Amino acid sequence: MDDPLPDSPQSLLPYGNGRSYGDSCLNDGGAILDARGLDRWQSFDRSTGVLRCEAGVLLADILALVVPMGWFLPVTPGTRFVTVGGAIANDVHGKNHHRTGTFGQHILRLALRRSSQGIIICSPSENTDLFHATIAGLGLTGLILWADIQLRQIANPAMDTETIRFRNLDAFFDLSDESDRDYEYTVAWIDCLARGRSLGRGLFMRGNHAATREKLPTHAGKTHSFPMETPFPLVNAWSLRTFNSLYYRKQLAQMRRAITHYEPFFYPLDGILHWNRLYGRPGFLQYQCVVPTEVAKDSIRTLLDAIATARSGSFLAVLKVFGNRISPGLLSFPRPGATLALDFPNQGVRTLDLLNQLDRIVAAAGGAVYPAKDARMSGEHFRQYFPLWTKFQTYIDPRFSSSFWRRVTTRT
Repeated sequence: MDDPLPDSPQSLLPYGNGRSYGDSCLNDGGAILDARGLDRWQSFDRSTGVLRCEAGVLLADILALVVPMGWFLPVTPGTRFVTVGGAIANDVHGKNHHRTGTFGQHILRLALRRSSQGIIICSPSENTDLFHATIAGLGLTGLILWADIQLRQIANPAMDTETIRFRNLDAFFDLSDESDRDYEYTVAWIDCLARGRSLGRGLFMRGNHAATREKLPTHAGKTHSFPMETPFPLVNAWSLRTFNSLYYRKQLAQMRRAITHYEPFFYPLDGILHWNRLYGRPGFLQYQCVVPTEVAKDSIRTLLDAIATARSGSFLAVLKVFGNRISPGLLSFPRPGATLALDFPNQGVRTLDLLNQLDRIVAAAGGAVYPAKDARMSGEHFRQYFPLWTKFQTYIDPRFSSSFWRRVTTRT
């Protein structure tokens, strides 16, 4: 652990499990530090729920260890196959942002390897500025070695959930306002191709960790794999419209309640290996944005109308309202408002033009695009979305860089 960073003339960048969708974890022309080798447990206090582990440990590994002991992650993104270091570096969020904020808000301490200063311990009370730069710091402030994480207590692995079919965007915001008071986890799937009075229709999912029950749901934990990569995308206007229409009507009742294991509730795509093959060899671009509360409804409506007009979008279009908890990182993405995330089949210029159009809508609303899921936003828009970027760059380790950072900070 006391070994210095590799002696290399190239710039360095930590790499976790590669679940970022863009170039924030890439370093073209530089060197990558494979952080998955930092995979050891250091301590766990079962009475307080404070876990110390190295930065290469997967969230899946944490869950396998602590759920049987009655503990759970305080915040989890839509996949459990991300490293602790990656979760910190991107300050990930989840379905409970309105209650508990981002992952970084539950980091008590972390150890950071800097190229010229050795190991520095950072926390909200020691080396505070560097701590806030490292949360959502995109791996640029140094190599995270380990972190202390405050977990949350649960009674069992089950989730008490409700799924409600809603008819349009107004109904979504009404449901979100109603649900955020009583449910820790809320999120919606929306039909991104619906238009007119049905624009923004979808299925609203809300849930809490289940109380103690004598009989818990069984969960086989099986995974399926998409068999092969096709030369052309299976995601197109026809398949999207057909799937979305059927999925919207998949439950006969307007509301369905269920007790389910936490895995299918939090990680539906983790059960399908290589699901990205649906998009064929051209692949896809993911787009996630947030728009401020005061203009959220109008801005999301404008975004969805542009997507539907372009007859593009994804099977998994997610809409969620962020809460008012301010993220600790200088470059943290979550902020009060509504966030929309979709996957777009890569159709070259046509797709890039659509995403540029969405960027203009988001920028005009005073919102932001998520760096962890970006591969093409302009430097001008990045600097508008994250005005603290100039302060942040003073904390970048002089030997660290990334393809993303060079792209969005090079003025042209």
